[in-house]
Amino acid sequence: MFRTAAALLGGLLLLGAPASGQAGSPAAPPNFVVLLIDDAAFMDLGVYGGEARTPNIDALAAQGSLFTRYYTSPLCSPSRAMLLTGMDNHLTGVSTIPEVLPKQHEGKPGYTMHFEPGVATLAERLKPLGYRTLMTGKWHLGSGPGDLPGAHGFDRSFALDASGADNWEDKSYMPYYEDAPWYEDDAPASLPDDFYSSKFIVDQMMTYLDEDVPDAPFFAYLAFQAVHIPVQAPAEFTAHYDGVYDAGWDAVRLARWERAQALGFIPQGAALAPISSPLRPWASLSQEDQRLHAARMEVYAGMIEAMDFQIGRLIEHLKAEGLYDNTVFVVTSDNGPEPTRGDTDPRLEFWMDMNGYHLGADGVGEKGSWVFIGPEWAMAAASPHDKFKFLGSEGGVRVPFIMAGAGLAAGVRIDGRAHVADIAPTLLALAGAPADLEGARAMTGRSLLPLVRGEADAVYAPDEAIVIEVSGNAAVVKGDFKLTRNQKPHGDGIWRLHDLSKDPGEVRDISEALPDKRAELLSEYAAYSARVGVLEVPEGYDSMAEVTRHSLSRQRKQYAPFLIGAVLLLVALVGGGILLWRRRSRRV
Repeated sequence: MFRTAAALLGGLLLLGAPASGQAGSPAAPPNFVVLLIDDAAFMDLGVYGGEARTPNIDALAAQGSLFTRYYTSPLCSPSRAMLLTGMDNHLTGVSTIPEVLPKQHEGKPGYTMHFEPGVATLAERLKPLGYRTLMTGKWHLGSGPGDLPGAHGFDRSFALDASGADNWEDKSYMPYYEDAPWYEDDAPASLPDDFYSSKFIVDQMMTYLDEDVPDAPFFAYLAFQAVHIPVQAPAEFTAHYDGVYDAGWDAVRLARWERAQALGFIPQGAALAPISSPLRPWASLSQEDQRLHAARMEVYAGMIEAMDFQIGRLIEHLKAEGLYDNTVFVVTSDNGPEPTRGDTDPRLEFWMDMNGYHLGADGVGEKGSWVFIGPEWAMAAASPHDKFKFLGSEGGVRVPFIMAGAGLAAGVRIDGRAHVADIAPTLLALAGAPADLEGARAMTGRSLLPLVRGEADAVYAPDEAIVIEVSGNAAVVKGDFKLTRNQKPHGDGIWRLHDLSKDPGEVRDISEALPDKRAELLSEYAAYSARVGVLEVPEGYDSMAEVTRHSLSRQRKQYAPFLIGAVLLLVALVGGGILLWRRRSRRV
């Protein structure tokens, strides 16, 4: 069920290769292509040891730098805000996602759920240098007037203003959204009949790249829906993984942990966090349920491969147009794997029935199929780390990150820490952009150029902390130590201390053994919180409960006219019936 020995050996040779000499610096400003995956785990890509075939992404890694200690946020919008601005999420206005925002935080500074005044995107910073700025795919960074890509520096865009949508059709994927809000250049737009998300996102970007405009460098931001729920993929890609996941999530989690040791991502013998209640052991499922869950994970791998295939088309297009050699590529994920199930809430299942979705094995991953992998597969995908999306554990915030292209060293593995807010200042440094932009607030990230040019092993000193906070889920990473706090429903709000050099799976809490270190990292968090304006979540906060509250509120607004109309119709029918009955009674 795993990669062949030859493929694994190839990965070992790549990851163990010494840094090559620096490529010659390009004379012209480099182009930038940012490829953002949605909800991919640290080891999901082939070059990181995953089961999915990703030859095009693997080739980029071979030509550039592969990061092993890159941190993002545990949720999509804050990560995207930091990637595009180089600023901490709380300073952008997008501290979390609207779906989980508690009432107490609504409208507060940093929690307005859109870019606030003085926040400048990469597109806005690159345009004064003559860059064309292009965007296709998921946006999810504000829905009001002036919140879409065109208002934030993008010349052309075809954007989904939602957390996700169907990958085959122009429709919503969850009750929170009435429809799938796609916009081209900030105006409502429809999708082609042959739509499949990964293909369309690449097709549309190639269309923009081919437009007849004067020669200029470009910034292309492609935000894929893969592998966000609903997990969907063309059958020809899913078929490549027939039987790969039949042994179940316990076996896959163990296998990824073993490969992580072989690839040097974690120390030999480092503990693996157990899959514990309420998550289910694979053996507790019926054979029928095992087949269905294995099939869902096959679609997951197929969706990753389908995305990689489309990325390959984009790369070939750039080569054919003579643009590839002067292009810098970024490949990463917004957060760890998605744990949400679609089969535990009768209200969601009713909504699926009403909107043409099914959860069964027939045509799994194809049109009408609403596939999820759930918390057990998410735990397996996150291996060798613990937990998944939403949480501050390594499985939620430690994801793949690759940089490759013009002027960068090749064949490099980087173990130094990096953060999602570092991407923007790195690309701006490559473009020769000034550190400041008139009217814009300062970035908080730092340039990774010393790393990707092979000039340094780290840009964060051991005594410097990287701090992450989204909806009460938080992490403080300082040197080898990490302080983690996870909220409901998968956590208990307690801070736990871990030594990642020995315990990357965050299995052993060493707070009692090292109380001074715990206090030191808590102090780092307090200083960060005051500096960026963190609002602590209210007592008893539960992100899934907030999703339900927001969804029900939006549904009441969406369906209120229909309900009022139905009530009025019922009143009219009843009233008419009574009137008719009275008339007949008088005649008698």
